[in-house]
Amino acid sequence: MGNLGPFTAVDGVDPQKVPKRRVYTGAQIPAVGLGTYGSDRFSAEQIAEAVRGAIAVGYRHIDCASVYGNEHLIGEVLQEAIQSGIKREELWVTSKLWNDMHGDGDVLISCAKSLKDLRLDYLDLYLVHWPFPNYHPPGASVDSRDPHARPYIHEEFMKVWRQMERLVEMGLVKHIGTSNMTIPKLKLLLRDAKIKPACNEMELHPHFQQPDLFKFVVDNDIVPIGFCPIGSPNRPDRDKTETDTVDIEDPVIVKIAERHKVHPAVICVKWAVQRGQIPIPFSIHRPEYLSNLKAAVTDPLTDEEMEAIAKIDKNCRLIKGQVFLWEGAKGWEDLWDLDGEIAGW
Repeated sequence: MGNLGPFTAVDGVDPQKVPKRRVYTGAQIPAVGLGTYGSDRFSAEQIAEAVRGAIAVGYRHIDCASVYGNEHLIGEVLQEAIQSGIKREELWVTSKLWNDMHGDGDVLISCAKSLKDLRLDYLDLYLVHWPFPNYHPPGASVDSRDPHARPYIHEEFMKVWRQMERLVEMGLVKHIGTSNMTIPKLKLLLRDAKIKPACNEMELHPHFQQPDLFKFVVDNDIVPIGFCPIGSPNRPDRDKTETDTVDIEDPVIVKIAERHKVHPAVICVKWAVQRGQIPIPFSIHRPEYLSNLKAAVTDPLTDEEMEAIAKIDKNCRLIKGQVFLWEGAKGWEDLWDLDGEIAGW
């Protein structure tokens, strides 16, 4: 790859060589994406600059959301990239519907704003960010509660989903999907949807492998997209608890990283890609996001290494979602239907 301008790096990865995952429509998603959630630690300008650098080194999958507050600046970068000669259809751009836009008519308004901010005619994927309208302002403390918060109500969610389906019918969105869902909720959605979810975004890393949910989405031809793929060391402080474990400090991960002569984070990304989910690691630092992309195309893990990582699952959920709890909920566990029943019903 020659240095052909601001969106081609000499030391980058050929986007054609990055593995793809196929959704049920036949569309192909690059198997590593760049997350753009700055966890209240990085400015929108820093994140937009990371998107610029990431596209230059070969990323073609950018995972956005309206609530991150940076789509307007990312849009400027996407526009420049397309004007520089990168075809729009080579990019996979995701955005998400925030919890305060679940009302009648709100989904179209929210999608239209994301399209305007991102300077795009359509989104490749639009996700319902959380399956309920429980809201918290940016930077809220872990004790923050929405007085109107309530448990999952399927009839309300289906009103949102019908609006999502209309976005596909209007051509504003190529695919729709879910995020932060559970098996019981997905079963109801698959029963009632006209257009089924193409992807489910979920927390996935070596210490939180979610084998049952992972198998469920794959068996239903839904592509799993994994956030926090390296254990999200930069997640908001409100999401940290004393019992959390650190994936990149796990002896198994460290040992494999030493063997491959890479940072332990790279091993987490390799594992994710080879397992079949799409990791969306976030970094504003060029060496880090470049090494995350190279992880998908170089020096694969052996079967033995994959098996060793499969054995270190600690069921350690890092993004617990405490701020979305409703009055009467027993704890964050109620958000995740751990006993197979939807809490609050």
